[in-house]
Amino acid sequence: MLASTKNLPQPLLINSCQSQRQFGNFIRSVLCLDPPESPDTPTIENRFHPWDSSPCPDLRMRAATIRAKAKCPVTNKDINFTCPISGIPTHHSKEAWENDLNYHKSKKYEILKKVNIYEHDLRSGRPFPEFDFPTNQKRDNLVNMANWDTFFYTRGFMSMDTEFQLAVVTKMLSFPMTIASIVHQFSPYFLKPKGPLDVEGLKSIAALRYSLYPQYRLSTFRDRPIRLFLLNSRSESLLPPHVWKELTYLFPGVTFELHFIGPQSYFDREKKQYLISDRPIVKRLDDTLCFIYHTQDFNVLHEAGDLFPYDPYLDLFVAYHPQFTEPGVEEMWNKTLKGLMESKCPVFVTGFHEENINKNFNYLIENFNDDLDVIFDKEKNLFGSTKWELNDLNPQEVFQYNQRLFGIRGKRYHAIRK
Repeated sequence: MLASTKNLPQPLLINSCQSQRQFGNFIRSVLCLDPPESPDTPTIENRFHPWDSSPCPDLRMRAATIRAKAKCPVTNKDINFTCPISGIPTHHSKEAWENDLNYHKSKKYEILKKVNIYEHDLRSGRPFPEFDFPTNQKRDNLVNMANWDTFFYTRGFMSMDTEFQLAVVTKMLSFPMTIASIVHQFSPYFLKPKGPLDVEGLKSIAALRYSLYPQYRLSTFRDRPIRLFLLNSRSESLLPPHVWKELTYLFPGVTFELHFIGPQSYFDREKKQYLISDRPIVKRLDDTLCFIYHTQDFNVLHEAGDLFPYDPYLDLFVAYHPQFTEPGVEEMWNKTLKGLMESKCPVFVTGFHEENINKNFNYLIENFNDDLDVIFDKEKNLFGSTKWELNDLNPQEVFQYNQRLFGIRGKRYHAIRK
């Protein structure tokens, strides 16, 4: 039995404690036991705090925003009661919370609790080894894009053992991986009837793959970079550059230009504000990846001819969570969509959830049906984020980034002999 450390001098006490820890580690090693859990390891218990009394000032501010601007789903009054299960303000009073049968029947509080613990984990100050992404893919190893798990394993990411690690990594990688999973040669999306891809969509994807895989071409000339136009950019323009670098690892030998388009596309971290510039702001990461920020709307750039010429072999448009029918921007989107149809390049659209994607899809069909082809049917995005998010103006609405997906392209008219 180890000697008591109660009356030992401080230096001897420290050495004695270290010896006990080493002895304990030795015993665990001999018995093949798992090491003791670090106090930094995130758990539901150590990450749960009511937002009103959160140790994080910005989450206390979010709670105040909910109380000031959101309405109770039962009484339509101001929110003054914090759900004891989720820790997030949700109702006007305890009585309203108890009477909200839909809230309890659907167990909405369980998802809200995940929102809570994910947000506290991000601000916990713990080490984030999951952000140490792998670099070049080994030529002998093929990437499996069936889902997040097989992708992480075959790409050599660290093991995502907890939902916390999965949440923070998939939220960021969802943006480049949504694109990569569609155009990659091992894409998990197949031609109909087994998959969502239409014949016209296969033509567009084949054209892009011709440029993405230069080693399979007969000619060896060097094309201009692949241009990815990210429309009405917001969250995607704030991602760390190494997140987008994943595209160059999945498509070695290809040069990409990422064009972030929209008034919120460039955030100056020093001035802590969005900047508006008459000229594109260019940030080159390396020889294979360049970021170009256009702080005007796409329809302005299109009408000025700044992005001409478009090339279906080299250009791809992506709209992450657009709100085509949102008041104030509906006219802008109407003009933008007309320009996208004229480009004849593929356009992929993502949504927060099924209701969101249906609303945007129906708007396109009702207003542009004669001018577009649906090249990729509405489908669950296999690389959607697993992190739950909250709409502070409606705490009953929870969502995940890039959960749904569809693709369109301006209709190509063929010559008909009369």
